[in-house]
Amino acid sequence: MISRFAKSFIAIVVALLLLSTISFIHPSSRNYSYFDPTSGEFLANGNAAAERNHKQDQLQHDAHPPISGVQGGVIMEKLGNATAKAALGRATWKLLHTMTLRYPEKPTQDERDALNSYFHLLSRLYPCGECAHEFQQLLKQYPPQTSSRRAASLWLCSVHNRVNERLHKEEFDCAHLDEEYDCGCGDEPIGASAVPALDLDMMRGGR
Repeated sequence: MISRFAKSFIAIVVALLLLSTISFIHPSSRNYSYFDPTSGEFLANGNAAAERNHKQDQLQHDAHPPISGVQGGVIMEKLGNATAKAALGRATWKLLHTMTLRYPEKPTQDERDALNSYFHLLSRLYPCGECAHEFQQLLKQYPPQTSSRRAASLWLCSVHNRVNERLHKEEFDCAHLDEEYDCGCGDEPIGASAVPALDLDMMRGGR
């Protein structure tokens, strides 16, 4: 006949075996870990989603780090030489108009961010300090339009005409941009026909 002690011992052994079986079939989420192929690390199951998202965000941040120095005041001093200022202005407008006329028709978000950052960096680093200050004010009032080549080039033309108005110069016809600033690249023009008049008040809302 089995003693009371033997019965208790057998009962404990059976209970332990049962618990081990249950734990093997249904492992605890707190102790369970898995291998993440994207990071090459073992992650706890309870925090798997959060840790995986953190890793992905970090990878994206490393691939496209934010551009520093975009925001801030004018860096350059006043340019007193009127001849140099005029020559610099003509060369800069030539560069900017040619750039927007060759800008992608359907830019990616990265390309849009790059163009937007370029204009803001230019407003800090332009060699003519007083000109840069004016450009910063224009950017605040009329944020760069970067959704397409047409939007970017016509936005820049409108800003250029704002400057022409202040300098009492003749307003440029934005329908003839690709004729005035033809780089000889052979690209398809943005289209000179039926260019709608731009409502600058509408442009104040952003890109």
